[in-house]
Amino acid sequence: MTCDRRNIIQFDEGWNFVQKAITKLKNIIEGLPEPQFTTEEKMMIYATIYNMCTQKPPYDHTARLHEKYQESYVEYIFTTVLPPLNEKNGELMLRELVIRWSNHKIMVDCLSKFFHYLDRYYVVRLYISPCKEVGLLTFRDLVYDRIKGKVRDAVISLINREREGEQIDRVLLKNVLDFFVEIGMGKMDYYENDFEEAMINDAAAYYSRKASIWVLDSSCYNYMLKAHECFRQEKDRASCYLHPSTETKLLEKVQQEFSSVVSGHSAQLLEKMHLEDSCDDMVDDFVVI
Repeated sequence: MTCDRRNIIQFDEGWNFVQKAITKLKNIIEGLPEPQFTTEEKMMIYATIYNMCTQKPPYDHTARLHEKYQESYVEYIFTTVLPPLNEKNGELMLRELVIRWSNHKIMVDCLSKFFHYLDRYYVVRLYISPCKEVGLLTFRDLVYDRIKGKVRDAVISLINREREGEQIDRVLLKNVLDFFVEIGMGKMDYYENDFEEAMINDAAAYYSRKASIWVLDSSCYNYMLKAHECFRQEKDRASCYLHPSTETKLLEKVQQEFSSVVSGHSAQLLEKMHLEDSCDDMVDDFVVI
């Protein structure tokens, strides 16, 4: 593919060259046998796109290149990303998502560099989204919006399994919850609305059930011990894989549930407290946790 500015590059000719480079990039990302790009290849790809954008009309292909740039992500998502995600559920689906999101970010980083000239002039002139943002938004629109419910439910299921004493992959959960944050592209709305709210409500329901059983089956002393241990575990959980902004909201909700159960069974607890002097101080401590 020549980069001589004196030669007009027809769109089909130029796009065929660029598309082969995009296919090579996809193969590299997917781990298929493909040599890495050389510096000369990268320069040639950029130069070809540059030339196609700076030719005089009617050979200025900037607008069509911008369309093809976004279409490349759409095609990749429908053929390579969504099929394995749709086939899996639960923890396997979460692992696939982490891989797909990581690969997509690599693809966006590389392609946005190839198409950087679009950002310098075309994007600025039309006040449209930069190339990197287009790549990330396409994933959010076509992948995230389709699977966010499944992902949220799978994460909450793993958290509850951990609450029941099962060993889980905390690194996996951290990566998935980082995805919820990153997909917001600087805003916490997606993490808070699509995950955090449901997780906190589920935690409230979980501890309401547990506390309702413990308050009847346990001594006052043991009930307070269990409440303190739950708080310790939730604090540890929050520091390990939840976003820092979640901790206070989660602990307040859990405390609210334990306190609500105590209030609803005050008569039974008062009777137990008369028999257990050691419980008095713990009740006071529990109120200020």
